[in-house]
Amino acid sequence: MINTHPNIVIVGGGAGGLELASKLGHALGKSRRANITLIDKNRTHIWKPLLHEVATGSLDTSLDGVSYSAHAAKHGFQFIWGEFISLNSNDHTITLKAQSDESGKVLLPARTLNYDKVILAIGSISNDFNTPGVAEHCYFLDSQKQAERFQHALLNSFTRVHQNASEENSNNSLSIAIVGGGATGVELSAELIHVSGLLKHYGLSEFKSTQLIIHLIEAGPTILPALPKRISDAARRELINLGIQVRENTRISEANENGFVTAEGETISADLMLWAAGVKVADFVKNIDELQFNRSNQVLVDPYLRAKGVEQVYVLGDASACEQSDGGFVPPRAQAAHQMASNLARNLIAELNGKEKVPFKYNDHGSLVNLSRYSAVGSLMGNLTKNTMFIEGKLARLMYVSLYRMHQNAIHGPLKTAALWLCEKLMRSVRPKMKLH
Repeated sequence: MINTHPNIVIVGGGAGGLELASKLGHALGKSRRANITLIDKNRTHIWKPLLHEVATGSLDTSLDGVSYSAHAAKHGFQFIWGEFISLNSNDHTITLKAQSDESGKVLLPARTLNYDKVILAIGSISNDFNTPGVAEHCYFLDSQKQAERFQHALLNSFTRVHQNASEENSNNSLSIAIVGGGATGVELSAELIHVSGLLKHYGLSEFKSTQLIIHLIEAGPTILPALPKRISDAARRELINLGIQVRENTRISEANENGFVTAEGETISADLMLWAAGVKVADFVKNIDELQFNRSNQVLVDPYLRAKGVEQVYVLGDASACEQSDGGFVPPRAQAAHQMASNLARNLIAELNGKEKVPFKYNDHGSLVNLSRYSAVGSLMGNLTKNTMFIEGKLARLMYVSLYRMHQNAIHGPLKTAALWLCEKLMRSVRPKMKLH
């Protein structure tokens, strides 16, 4: 039974989790009608669609990230730093893993927290499909930490090519291979071209654009397979114009220290390898006996985003397998997480007020793919237009940027979002255009 001050625990501070915590904090936490707690294994929030910019140094997390603790203090909820590992629906408890520092010293022991309602917003990770060598030799972009790790390796590689320019070395180049022609792979490819062009402004003038070789590898017949053909065709055309080698119908069977090996036995040599092909929910969730899953480890939920067969447990975002009227599932996109957070916030508040809840209905507003500062392509649909409208160029890029502003507005409100936009404008005149450390 829910007490007068229910404990509502949100696990995961991604797009959906942080938005939900902010909404419930304002509606229930500040008035002390409920105790709202957000748990995340990181201390700062970065909007996941921007991780490719973190990976290239275009975005500095120390300046652009949101501190969970500071945000919680202003928005009526509590933040707990910890990594979720299990759930017991009978006891209404969740368990957090022991937290250690980089040397392995335990900072916080394993902890058990009580809940009246728990919302799992744990997101997704890259699916390597058990391809041999991928885990050992590839970088991933599942988290801020992984993106920063790739950025450090990238900067070191740029420096190596620059320093070797004075030597007679015909092989002085940088080859980067990206597996996965979805939005992450496409956007990262274009962003790499952009940052390579900035190097001459920051002491690496010996690095030439011709020394950067980028392979974008997709197993299917086309990049951006989840989007309309016109969008994928436009994106392919733009990438090829930028000098990126787009390889479709190329399945990877192995990764080793020299590069990727295709199913036909060809080796695609690479200095840096990144895997962005497909997503799944982390395997540890399968150890939670009470939950039901699909093949991607997503938790099956009912129309109200409640985990099927489990009381007081909800799932939103990439981890949620929510069936639509056509029999398919809601796609793992940022806009879906945003809509789920809004729906769940309304329903939890309605339940507390004794009012009727509303089932979740996903509205696809279209898809946008950002090709760095060069262009963007996408389609608008849903509430914006009755028919799908294809857009590209400056208009598409403006719409893409507006998505991030919408996310900021959802967690900060309009006044702070406007202030953040102004601060970003001012900071551009004094800070480097790319992170150099």
